[in-house]
Amino acid sequence: MENSAQEPLIRNQENQSEDGDREASVAPVSRRHDPDEGVGIFLWLLVLSAGISGLLFGYDTGVISATLVSIGTSLSGRELTSFDKSIITSSTSLFALIASPLSSILADALGRKPVILLADALFIVGAVVQGGSYTVSSMVLGRSIVGAGVGAASFVTPMYIAELAPAAHRGRLVTMNNLAITLGQVVAYVIGWMFSELVDPATGWRWMVGLGALPAAVQCVLIVFMPETPRWLVKAGKSSAAKRVIRQTLASSSSSNEADHIVTDIQNEVRAEEESRRLSRGGAKDNQGWLSTWRELIAVPKHRRALAIACLLQGLQQLCGFNSLMYFSATIFALLGFTVPTLTSLSVATTNFAFTIAALLLIDRVGRRRILLFSIPFMIMGLLLSGFGFRVIELPSTSDTAVATAKFGAPAHNTAATIVLISMILYVASYAIGLGVVPWMQSELFPLSVRSLGSGIATASNWSANFVVGLSFLPMMDALTPTWTFVLYAVVCAIGWIAVWAIYPETSNLSLEEATGLLENGWGVR
Repeated sequence: MENSAQEPLIRNQENQSEDGDREASVAPVSRRHDPDEGVGIFLWLLVLSAGISGLLFGYDTGVISATLVSIGTSLSGRELTSFDKSIITSSTSLFALIASPLSSILADALGRKPVILLADALFIVGAVVQGGSYTVSSMVLGRSIVGAGVGAASFVTPMYIAELAPAAHRGRLVTMNNLAITLGQVVAYVIGWMFSELVDPATGWRWMVGLGALPAAVQCVLIVFMPETPRWLVKAGKSSAAKRVIRQTLASSSSSNEADHIVTDIQNEVRAEEESRRLSRGGAKDNQGWLSTWRELIAVPKHRRALAIACLLQGLQQLCGFNSLMYFSATIFALLGFTVPTLTSLSVATTNFAFTIAALLLIDRVGRRRILLFSIPFMIMGLLLSGFGFRVIELPSTSDTAVATAKFGAPAHNTAATIVLISMILYVASYAIGLGVVPWMQSELFPLSVRSLGSGIATASNWSANFVVGLSFLPMMDALTPTWTFVLYAVVCAIGWIAVWAIYPETSNLSLEEATGLLENGWGVR
């Protein structure tokens, strides 16, 4: 949690600034939050325990890639069509879209921990249903249940970590969840390769999807020992409990005094938000209901700006086409003629994991805004280079991958396929270091009163875009050709870069309370 002893002074300085210039008032903040101050072992354990949700998120989104090329005729007694694959894949995104805003209501009412527990239960049930599926419809049901778990976990885990983390380390601690996601994808591809190559494909894919229940069961046990976040505890009127949690998570020797300062700042924010709501309602008592929070999110200008930025980043993260690689990389590499497409896909997942580690080291030092502005152009280069590589190869339909290998014999095809693989690695590396992690810092943008709802809606926009990509990618590959599909994703990235440059302010090294103040008067971009 943040050392906020001087925050009232900073706020007074900001209020005295007539022209709204944030630079002078924010400058002392980075000195106040010491980046060299360590993170306590208890906080690391909490982050790792919460990160199991990210591991499940990554595993369940990654394992479907190997599953789709291994199922054969196991479902409904026939080969899967492109439509079957799209529905199986996109059902996860659709139910994640539905679950994320609903879970935000539960997170406000019951706390962050119960939502994590609910996600675990959904992961376990979904894994069992998938493993026992014998029809396309039952597989879709299993993927839908898992999708609801993914939606809840993808919303609540970054917020749980952000509300526990000190300002100077919040970026890398939240990025630990992204690292767990990418590790889950690596594990999914390794298991997918092992079971597809070393086990009977008719049963191997069932083990692939069913193993997702194990980490969820482990987290169900660990969550008993995990505390609720201090900010939710203060909002629920449990300030003493909040101080105990903060003292446990702080590494400094003066943790008791610092905990008092932090809780006081949170209490001040809660009171200020309650007073603001009371005045906006003409002195009427705020009922704290969901509709009241929704009205506040839409009616208050700085909240609207926060929502616009968060939804922009979350939508861009998916509309850039990244998860088309996660869901269909094995299908793509089979089309290109690689003899072991699941193993080739592992190179994509490993790159994603390695560069997420780089993001972990850089995001608090370089900053969220700058890392996006530097990395997105390399994503564009990778997409355009992929499109060029696909022009050389005559591909079969995405529903007929079996004949692709026969077309891979010509030297030109070998070269083009290598170009596509290298360009995809460039694209994934650029994505992992920037757009893969920054949107999940969305909790920084919202004040406590609307943080759950705002984050839930932003996460829903992520899954809306994910649903569109999952449902449309294979049909677009057939209708537009792979070249123009990747060019279209490059255009989306270029538009996103302009939007980031225009409206996304830098929030690194600011406390959650300070970061939300950037949007008080305009977008906070200088």
